[in-house]
Amino acid sequence: MEKPASTRQNKVAREIQKALAEIIRSKGMAAMGGSLVTVSEVRVSPDLSVAKVFVSVFPSEKQGPVMELLEEQKKALRGELGHVVAKQLRIVPELTFFLDTTLDYAEHIDQLLKK
Repeated sequence: MEKPASTRQNKVAREIQKALAEIIRSKGMAAMGGSLVTVSEVRVSPDLSVAKVFVSVFPSEKQGPVMELLEEQKKALRGELGHVVAKQLRIVPELTFFLDTTLDYAEHIDQLLKK
């Protein structure tokens, strides 16, 4: 079982989440294949060197291509993130993208309840 994140980890995670959301939003939906991409959560490792970035993609049919695009642009996104959070962080964490499926799960439950 993972131990709970420290206050510092939580603060860094929130900063990264806000900054990445803004960077992705500024690129626009066209750059993301016409999808709406939301940074739903960021978890930072205890040494602050790795950030797990959870994103939700709407419409869900575009999840695959968007995840591939984020993976391809990982270095560029980390570079842009570095410019934004340079004052707060000594090292910009390595980014790892994961698909947040909680919305799909909630929609599935909703459909089951309607039956």
